[in-house]
Amino acid sequence: MFRFLKALGLLTAAALGAAAVPVHAAGDLLVAPTRLILDGSRGTEVVLNNIGSEPATYRISLEIKRMTTAGGLDEIAEENVTPAERAALDMIVFSPRRVTLPPNQPQVVRVGVRVPAGLPAGEYRAHMLFRAVPDAVPVAEAKPASTSVSIALTPIYGITIPVIVRVGDLGAEASIGEAWVSEGAGGPAFNFDLARTGNRSVYGDIEVTRPGVAEPLLVARGIAVYPEVAARTVSLRVPEEVAAKLQGPVRIRYSEDREIGGGTIDEAERVVK
Repeated sequence: MFRFLKALGLLTAAALGAAAVPVHAAGDLLVAPTRLILDGSRGTEVVLNNIGSEPATYRISLEIKRMTTAGGLDEIAEENVTPAERAALDMIVFSPRRVTLPPNQPQVVRVGVRVPAGLPAGEYRAHMLFRAVPDAVPVAEAKPASTSVSIALTPIYGITIPVIVRVGDLGAEASIGEAWVSEGAGGPAFNFDLARTGNRSVYGDIEVTRPGVAEPLLVARGIAVYPEVAARTVSLRVPEEVAAKLQGPVRIRYSEDREIGGGTIDEAERVVK
């Protein structure tokens, strides 16, 4: 239980009162941790928690997603996966594949990997999907014939987390590019380019500060660049008052996840327009 609560702490971030973080929660389901890295030596686990007031059932499966240069993740149909993506689907094992969670009762899903002999060095990734299974709806009592048509829509919630298998001696570096503030239909956003080199993904936290100001203007957790893209644009929604403060000279620091030491990956000074 302590591990679950500790992982949930990673789901929070502040940007002068505004959150700019990928939150792994949907409906009444919380999932922790938000990513897994396996090296073949031992397995790990994911903890699920139903924070609703009624029992809920979830189906667990693996799927392939590819990052876009805009930072999104496109779902890839199974017939279109590459050999490396197929290898990820085949080597990642987990149990159970379906769970029914009573309210506020954590459930452990055990995850392991079986790396086949001769697998080339590299980073292999699939995404674990936790999808709600809607309750069965009783057949309504027969009603008089009618010419009208009624449609009921039931939302089906799902969460995905990356499961990464690293084989061999891998490394990567990242560099921060240009930064700017934009205005969109959903409000202002702080944007910057993030490039990656090497044969694995990079992952970490972003902190934006202003010269002479101790308190960060913006903190964002869990920013990744996956191997299928050499660079991506990071876009973080911010309130109007934060957007105004972000314009001008700032320092952007990209650091490793705090769980592995928080070392600096890259740091850059930029003048934001």
